[in-house]
Amino acid sequence: MVDIFDRIKKSHGGPLGQYIDYSHGYFTFPKLEGPVGPHMTFRGKEVLNWSLNNYLGLAGNPEVIAADAEAAKQWGMAAPMGARMLSGNTKYHEEFERKFAQWVGKEDAFLLNFGYQGMISIIENLATARDVIVYDAECHACIIDGMMIHKGKGGKRFVYPHNDMARCRKQLEHATKLAEEQGGGVLLITEGVFGMRGDLGQLDEICAMKKDFNFRIIVDDAHGLGTMGKRGTGTPEHFGVEDQVDIHFCTFAKSMAGIGAFVASDHEIIDNFRYNMRSQIYAKSLPMPMVLGGLKRFEMIQQHPEFREKLWEITHALQNGLRERGFNIGNTVAPVTPIFLKGGPNEATNLIVDLRENYGLFCSAVAYPVVPKGELILRVIPTAAHTMEDVNFTLDVLGQIRGKLERGEYQKEMPMMADKREFSKK
Repeated sequence: MVDIFDRIKKSHGGPLGQYIDYSHGYFTFPKLEGPVGPHMTFRGKEVLNWSLNNYLGLAGNPEVIAADAEAAKQWGMAAPMGARMLSGNTKYHEEFERKFAQWVGKEDAFLLNFGYQGMISIIENLATARDVIVYDAECHACIIDGMMIHKGKGGKRFVYPHNDMARCRKQLEHATKLAEEQGGGVLLITEGVFGMRGDLGQLDEICAMKKDFNFRIIVDDAHGLGTMGKRGTGTPEHFGVEDQVDIHFCTFAKSMAGIGAFVASDHEIIDNFRYNMRSQIYAKSLPMPMVLGGLKRFEMIQQHPEFREKLWEITHALQNGLRERGFNIGNTVAPVTPIFLKGGPNEATNLIVDLRENYGLFCSAVAYPVVPKGELILRVIPTAAHTMEDVNFTLDVLGQIRGKLERGEYQKEMPMMADKREFSKK
């Protein structure tokens, strides 16, 4: 018999936690301080921050902050007490749902406490053991975790390589055959904007397959809400398939700069969620400051298209500048801007230290084992709060960093890396 604590201690924290001695507080769990925006403080120094999904700059918007403060002053964080079904419902929760549903062109919507847990619960609620799920290989972890619950029920699933529509069609064929044998249905799940690479789920091609197969579609549009489409309603609007996407899901953690999520669909489907989604039935209602603050954010997105215009101005300037300088940013057509470089984990570590300590530039980096050996991705997130000066400075810095990387300078141990415990001391 194994002692659970002993097993955990011997694992040294798992795949990521094994690096805790030198990564904590610097590479993992870093503390960015000061008002949320492009310029924040890291370890006592000001840095230019490209690491927040604050696409429309609402996190630092004075009207939004005032709405949050007024709601907190009037209601506190406790109200409403209890779960929505029992004692935690208000007219403001329902108003938010009505307005959102109308905005995205659905009959109804349900306000959720969290995005991650919300998606897991949607999958758990919709799919029975007889149903078959088809999904994109690069779907977010919340979708993968929802898949684990489906598997635990005995449900089957088929994955297709990222945005490979030929394989998607083949998997739909397999899923349809199996579902018919089991007396179940088929559910396809993809993302609107993929948050690591910035490319889009091919919703137009997927929806076109409905002519040949009987299935329902869930789109996780976390990064699409507020950024994609003429009105900013998301990726379904971008592709013109709002009426063909069966379930439109989005979180507040990106463009809305808050906490919570929405799921929108037919009225009967939303009522099914209201009365059967366990993560909402047995959880306290979303607090009033988050609901009223969310309504204000929603109003700002609708009434200020210039925020989205500014976001795209910054995005195009950054991405065009990178391409002109020969950087590989993949197939992104969204604000998410990945920069693909060649280098191992040690080079990634030294590069990030150099960026933060010597250039005052803060962005996220991904290396092996998250991506294949020898690859390194810098993930840069432009926002409406950035300026052209920020863009030009960043393009210059990245040019210098690439030169150092190509010359092998990051293969050597940098001074700050000599004592790996240095990172967790501050």
